[in-house]
Amino acid sequence: MEEEKINHPTHYGGKDNPYETIKVIEAWDLDFHLGNAVKYISRAGKKDNALQDLEKAQWYLQRKINQLKHETVSTTSRRHKRKRLL
Repeated sequence: MEEEKINHPTHYGGKDNPYETIKVIEAWDLDFHLGNAVKYISRAGKKDNALQDLEKAQWYLQRKINQLKHETVSTTSRRHKRKRLL
């Protein structure tokens, strides 16, 4: 039998695995960046080069970290502007 490559590929856990990557991402309600990080971590070494998968996960995590830092700076900046207006 041919390996499933679209709906429930084995490198993401497979259909019968309760921890199949897509099920975890959806259950945890992860956004795009964190979902992709989990995806690449969960498949590390099962599909392609493990190092490459982990570097991809790191790339998505870094983007999320940068996004959160930017949001924190923006929120802090808006608070200071409001205080000056009062």
